[in-house]
Amino acid sequence: MDIKPRPNHKLYIQILRRMTPDERLLKAFELSDFTRALFLDGLRQRFPDKSEEEIKKIYLKRLDKCHNRNW
Repeated sequence: MDIKPRPNHKLYIQILRRMTPDERLLKAFELSDFTRALFLDGLRQRFPDKSEEEIKKIYLKRLDKCHNRNW
């Protein structure tokens, strides 16, 4: 099985290890916010005729599909 090359992975791990727990937590929140914004932007592009309220409903419905029901 071929694994996609990740030339910066070692550097990424080194940077994470140098971060404090607080910095890592803040980075996780930042990445979550960024992911949410990308998801919403993608929905707006896919459904340009929908209102912001309709976009949020679609977002929540799709997010619910991703929820792990085993927890």
